[in-house]
Amino acid sequence: MSKDSPNAASPSPTRQRRSSDQVTLSQVAQAAGVSPITASRALNSPDKVSDSARLSVLQAVEKLGYVPNLVAGSLASSRSRLIAVIVPSLINSVFVEVIKGLQETLEAQGYQILLGNTDYDLDREYQLVRTFLGWSCSALVTAGLRHNKACHTLLANWDHPIMEVMELGKGMDLNVGLDHVAAGRCMAGHLIDKGYRHIVYVGARLSQDYRASMRFDGHKAVLKEKGIDAPLLELDTLGSLQAGAEGLAQVLSQYPHTQAIHFANDDLAAGALLAAQRQGLNVPGDIAIAGFNGLPLGQHVTPQLTTILSPREEMGRLAAKELIRRLSGKNVYRRQHDVGFTLQAGGST
Repeated sequence: MSKDSPNAASPSPTRQRRSSDQVTLSQVAQAAGVSPITASRALNSPDKVSDSARLSVLQAVEKLGYVPNLVAGSLASSRSRLIAVIVPSLINSVFVEVIKGLQETLEAQGYQILLGNTDYDLDREYQLVRTFLGWSCSALVTAGLRHNKACHTLLANWDHPIMEVMELGKGMDLNVGLDHVAAGRCMAGHLIDKGYRHIVYVGARLSQDYRASMRFDGHKAVLKEKGIDAPLLELDTLGSLQAGAEGLAQVLSQYPHTQAIHFANDDLAAGALLAAQRQGLNVPGDIAIAGFNGLPLGQHVTPQLTTILSPREEMGRLAAKELIRRLSGKNVYRRQHDVGFTLQAGGST
């Protein structure tokens, strides 16, 4: 078909634009009626300009189709407006809520996140860290304090802020989390106070979900102090309703005298509670059930699930605020923040 044919498709003006014709920040500033430095601040440090100036710049950006060259900016300043966030799961709502707190707070200050999922694999975490640091990220957020040797070395030699969340302890740089051993102790103490003496802890892949293993350590310590055995049942499948039902069946088979089950998370606990009801078991009369995380699911079953509430969004927001403070050149007076936890006693115990 010739180029003069009436049926030939005409290239769109947008596709015809050469790279040299890309909209510049100066053009955005001119369209918005502000100086280039004000336009830059409106995009990169929105808290430093007036609302009217920021709105004018954003309207000009949308009208002109301006796209900032993040790579060029990072080469010039050795820092970008990107913050890497690495979590062990994107299907677990626990981490989704932490991400929500991080994202909303960071975006309000002109930062964007690069998101990675390790599937609880520390080797995969190392590969993600290498990739993300190559994008000249301004900071890094990881879920947890444990890293493999290569990753630890890489982070130790990186000169930008590192925020480790979810658990409390001595980390690489900044830390926002909760004490999982104390959380395990808290729930075990609650079950003992309720009069239960035959208690089984049920977790899944504890070598990977090591924070659940830390809670078992706290659970076991309290039972040992009371002279009570602390059997552990470890499942092969990470938290799900089906895995919780299977956990209940295995506990009743292997430990028929069990009075209470302390599950590593609410997904497992809710699955066990629903399975118990299907089998005609009374909760908590025949078997008491407790979890961890304080997920909405646990509060919409009957009876309501006894659990430990972890402030996940608050954790994300606080971590983001501390990173922004550091990136703004302000002193960080507390390198570690304990967000705490709350025992939420429901009818299931």
